[in-house]
Amino acid sequence: MNSPQFAVTFLLLISICPLLCGCQEAEGHLEEQHVEHHAEHPTHKIVVTRPVAKDVISTQQYVCQIHSRRHIEIRALDEGYLEAIKVQEGQAVKQDELLFTLMPVLYQAKLDSEIAEAKLAKIKVDNTRRLVNDKVVSKQELALAEAELAKVEAKVELAQAERDFADIKAPFDGIVDRQHSQQGSLIEEGEILTTLSDNDVMWAYFNVPEARYLDYKTRMEQDADELQVELMLANGVTFPEPGEIGAIEADFNNETGNIAFRADFPNPDGLLRHGQTGTVLIHRKLHDAIVIPQRATYEILAKQYVYVIDEDDIVRQREIEVSKELEDIYVIKQGLNENDRIIFEGIRQVRDGDKVEFEFRDPTEILDNLKNHAE
Repeated sequence: MNSPQFAVTFLLLISICPLLCGCQEAEGHLEEQHVEHHAEHPTHKIVVTRPVAKDVISTQQYVCQIHSRRHIEIRALDEGYLEAIKVQEGQAVKQDELLFTLMPVLYQAKLDSEIAEAKLAKIKVDNTRRLVNDKVVSKQELALAEAELAKVEAKVELAQAERDFADIKAPFDGIVDRQHSQQGSLIEEGEILTTLSDNDVMWAYFNVPEARYLDYKTRMEQDADELQVELMLANGVTFPEPGEIGAIEADFNNETGNIAFRADFPNPDGLLRHGQTGTVLIHRKLHDAIVIPQRATYEILAKQYVYVIDEDDIVRQREIEVSKELEDIYVIKQGLNENDRIIFEGIRQVRDGDKVEFEFRDPTEILDNLKNHAE
């Protein structure tokens, strides 16, 4: 009696089993998808900080050529034999110190002759004046004698000038350079004998792009007290004397788009010499600048970006504009403020839209320990 009922029950169980198995497989598949979804969008633990406003020093560097304040060629004013050389190459000399003599005997003889003629003309004037007073000769004779005296005195001045040509003296304090002729050489008029450099103050010339020139004229020049000008020598050592911007040339170079600046440096110890090279450093203090570590930035197609954490702890990519690049930090022109939270460590581990867990670090502590640039 129970056999038909048992058979029906058995058939129903057999038909339901595949359905139950299918449901279990579907449920397992959904769980796998859920796990995979979390694997694709994991929760990251990263280091976050904030931009900070602080005073920083911005430094601009320019390769420069160093020149003496006065650097002139000493030339012969007349021809003749170089009779004596009174100084050594590289010697420091004082103004009016004798450097060379050029056949002085000939010029001295001519001067002595003209002086004698002047004395004779003076005696003639004195005698004629007495005769005029005694009414022996007319006043016209006295006028002629005085004219002759004036003529001879002019010749004395000319002879004295020619004599001075023979004694070549230093026009100012300076350092004598290489000597181009030896004693006894025949010197032509205008021939160079040496050069003389006044190294008390040195001029460093450097080229500035137009944009930085405009920045200097519109902002930096007004805050001249905030500028510090230094000179780095070729060996990497900073010259001990501070400088100042002394001049800006009148015209831009049409080929390079640059304009020449001149920085003036005192040179009391004579370390700097004409023709040296170096690097001018212009330091400017920026007040309350918004700064971030370079390490917190990344670059895409020549644009700078940071990852900002929003109020829901979601990563958001944001473009920033950098106004100054300093050592290890960027000064931000726009794109960030002091209240933003930015990723400092782990920017390669996240993507825009990720939800993150993070550790916050004080920005002052981070800036004090920076040694790495942007990733």
